[in-house]
Amino acid sequence: MVMKSRLTQTILLLLATCLSGCMPRVPKSVETIKNIEYGQAGGQAMLLDLYRPREFKQRLPVIVWLYGGAWKAGSKDSCPIAFMATKGVAIVSINYRLTEIAPFPAQVYDCKGAIRWLRAHADQYHLDPNRIGVFGVSAGGHLAALLGTTADNPALEGDVGGNLGYSSRVQCVCAFYPPTDLNRLLTDPHERADPESDVALLLGGPLADNVAKANFASPIFYVNKNSASFFLMHGAADQVVPPEQSKIFYDALERAGVEAYLEIIPNKGHGIIAPPKVAEEIYRFFQAHLGLNEKG
Repeated sequence: MVMKSRLTQTILLLLATCLSGCMPRVPKSVETIKNIEYGQAGGQAMLLDLYRPREFKQRLPVIVWLYGGAWKAGSKDSCPIAFMATKGVAIVSINYRLTEIAPFPAQVYDCKGAIRWLRAHADQYHLDPNRIGVFGVSAGGHLAALLGTTADNPALEGDVGGNLGYSSRVQCVCAFYPPTDLNRLLTDPHERADPESDVALLLGGPLADNVAKANFASPIFYVNKNSASFFLMHGAADQVVPPEQSKIFYDALERAGVEAYLEIIPNKGHGIIAPPKVAEEIYRFFQAHLGLNEKG
């Protein structure tokens, strides 16, 4: 019972800090390797940070962190789950191109390039290439959902970083309040015609003029029986990304026969923190699919 209590406390710290704007201190038992280049895109170096336990006995499973920020803001430098590396897992926080640099599909090309890079360099960094999960929030949740549904899809693979002989498939995805159907995300005609909306910046033009591209960028249209397992969390009162976005995605996963979990948190909006019961469920989800081992 003592171990369960300690585990629960860790889980709560993880998800309490994920979206609260706090950056927990990385424990001394965690090694930090910053600014590793995983490729080049548009003339800029694409970088990632790696956090792993200083002591481990076997190859480490990986959880890739994808930050939110409406696809136009955010950085790998803020990785609130980095301290999870104390639990026998490598945490990788990646930068992807923001919309001021390039429109979609640049963002997912970058994410897939990073996954391929991790597999190509698994021996060098003692990673397990068969145990890679993703944790994304908001815009990062959207990209995480695309990673979980578009494995082996050449239209969204790109060639960032090369390593094209390696797969960009991930084994499991945790996504907090992800946009999953961009056409249903904006329904007001004025918003759909707005060239400065976050969705328009992602698509490279107003949603009203880019319906086909919005579908191309929507994870819901790629759900299939081979999709990764998903854990979705959404606030019932979210006015930024309505909870319907997670509900319809969950339903699509269910229809396809994909293992999926959905938690809708009453009276909570965008940027919610998982309550204790859900926090533990999320940790158990990663533990089940990645085989987390606290002793490394």
